[in-house]
Amino acid sequence: MSRNTQTPPVHQRTVFSADGTAISYQTMGTGPGLIVLGGNLRTSEDYLPLASELARSFTVHLVDRRGRGASGPQGPEYTLAKEVEDLLAVQEGTGARLAFGHSYGGLVILETARSFQLFNRITVYEPGVPAAPVPTDWMAPYRERLAAGDPYGAFVHFIQGSGGAPAFMTKMPHWYLRMVMRVGFRGPSWQRMRPLLEANLAEHEQIAAQQGRLPEFASVTATVLLLCGSRSPRAHREEFAMLRDTLPNATLQTLDGLNHFGPEGKTAPVVAERAQAFFLW
Repeated sequence: MSRNTQTPPVHQRTVFSADGTAISYQTMGTGPGLIVLGGNLRTSEDYLPLASELARSFTVHLVDRRGRGASGPQGPEYTLAKEVEDLLAVQEGTGARLAFGHSYGGLVILETARSFQLFNRITVYEPGVPAAPVPTDWMAPYRERLAAGDPYGAFVHFIQGSGGAPAFMTKMPHWYLRMVMRVGFRGPSWQRMRPLLEANLAEHEQIAAQQGRLPEFASVTATVLLLCGSRSPRAHREEFAMLRDTLPNATLQTLDGLNHFGPEGKTAPVVAERAQAFFLW
């Protein structure tokens, strides 16, 4: 696949979810309809390289989930069910029968597919479907740091406590890692991420609330491609294998050299190529 990821012509569109929340998405490309949902602490901008590659073969609808971009707020009664309603609204507005989800976006798509047979084929990259206990001890201090106006302090609690950080980071003193972040993490990525810190907590609370529900995903009837990165923690890759074994029609593929953020940035074309082959097969 070509690595030229110049963004094709984009059309901004909006639908309204069941509770009236505006859900914004960008449409690009031509071909079968494909909805793309991103993960925690991410906006649609983070997935433009992926969407641009996929738009060579599909009409891509790149969604800003509620709480980000031009979409409406999460709202005080936020739950995973709200995200399902949002996806239903986008699917109704686009007629798309294909879906790609990364991380929490993958959880939203699979949760939707449990009850609604809308998608023929689904690709999810390291979806946030818990198959093992979910760490939650970081949530209270994270909330306290946010309330105190200390976003870097909150972010460090998330990095060290949520279970995805390299071992060396979890062993650093909190004050030291916070100082490193304040000095070295100030660019566009942080500027997009900072407004999403409260949404990040709400979304991880929803992930924790799904604990013990893995068997329920056996009701997904769509054909599913599960993707994960070889550089992701082994424990996480084992969870994805458990999800594959639960889904009635799923395949798990591991992409060499990629980590949890494979669908973003320079590695996005690799993920897009694997997803495209599956969707067009």
